[in-house]
Amino acid sequence: MKIQEKEFIAVLLGSDINTYSMARAFHEAYCVKSKVIGKFYTGPSYQSKIIDFYARPDIDKKDVFIEELNKFAKEHADKKLILLGCGDNYVRQIIESKHELADNYIIPYINKDLMEQLIKKESFYEMCEKFGIAYPKTFIYHKEMGNDFDLDFGFPMILKPSNSVDYFAHEFPTQNKVYTIKSREELEKVIDDIYKSGYSDTLILQDFIPGDDTYMHVMTGYSDKNGKVKLMCFGHTMLEEHTPHGIGNHAVVINEYDENLSKKLRDFLEAINYTGFFNFDVKYDERDNSYKVFEINLRQGRSNFYVTGAGYNLAKYVVEDRIYDNDTGFTIANKEHLWSMIPLKIAYTYVKNPEYVKKIKELVKKKEFVNPLFYKGDNNLIRTIKLRRRQIRQFGNFKKYLGK
Repeated sequence: MKIQEKEFIAVLLGSDINTYSMARAFHEAYCVKSKVIGKFYTGPSYQSKIIDFYARPDIDKKDVFIEELNKFAKEHADKKLILLGCGDNYVRQIIESKHELADNYIIPYINKDLMEQLIKKESFYEMCEKFGIAYPKTFIYHKEMGNDFDLDFGFPMILKPSNSVDYFAHEFPTQNKVYTIKSREELEKVIDDIYKSGYSDTLILQDFIPGDDTYMHVMTGYSDKNGKVKLMCFGHTMLEEHTPHGIGNHAVVINEYDENLSKKLRDFLEAINYTGFFNFDVKYDERDNSYKVFEINLRQGRSNFYVTGAGYNLAKYVVEDRIYDNDTGFTIANKEHLWSMIPLKIAYTYVKNPEYVKKIKELVKKKEFVNPLFYKGDNNLIRTIKLRRRQIRQFGNFKKYLGK
């Protein structure tokens, strides 16, 4: 594949579909090879022709993190290095370590204080309240409450950690990203399992908003170095992953347009002087005809190529802003496009609404479709075989957790 030398290198932390999607965006826009640093030699970014991949198992330790990044910076002292975290833990590391990283790193992130406000869900919901952003009815659970608490909403309900970075640092056998709780007995057992693992922060208990995967949405975008939002791109989830650790991860997304929600979230971001990529998880509540925001991720999400694939290349936004000092203007994406990380036959089988299945097929027919993992020319034989095998395993995953 054609590779060019530019005055910058994208340094992407992680190894999953997020890093590959961003590396592909950088290559599509500028024909550059990105540097990806992960923990292990595995995942879709490994053995890619558009990626220089390096793995170190302890890269998530702060001293190793700083050592490796500064070593790379010294080796490329003539380049500007755009540093992007493709997981919450990496974003935290970047923000907490930015004053210890080499000067040629470009770090398009907010400061630590604002990070703490936004990633801690209870303080984030307080901010939503202030700015008139709807969110689910919520109860903040503290460890010392034990079983002595009451809820003003019933079952089923949602349980998730307030601090996801700390939560996933304490693995345990029954650990889920998000729990749908059906009884008080189950609620108390899950709480007990979580705190036995060593997690000590608060938990978020929430009213369950009815509706299947197709009620879920995502808003992705970019805010420039001056805190001005430049892109809002709304995605409508057709299907999510349903493995315990994958719950909440998008599997199929169709781009949509919602001017009111886009402007409301833009006003919020600009009011708090947010910078960099962002990603809101949103669900439509048919009970009051509103969109309710669950959380903000301080990065582009795993499904970020739904934006780039539709024609709004995410790499261009950060490069034009931080490297070339160009104002791209404000855009609310309005092109309809299909993104899928799974075989389409799975979507045809498990998307419940026949009208949505029809829409998916129409977009495929019009060639308004992308699977970010398969990029023309990036066809290393071993990597391609591994990707195909993972695609085939998706049939088993969906059958196991959703039946059929």
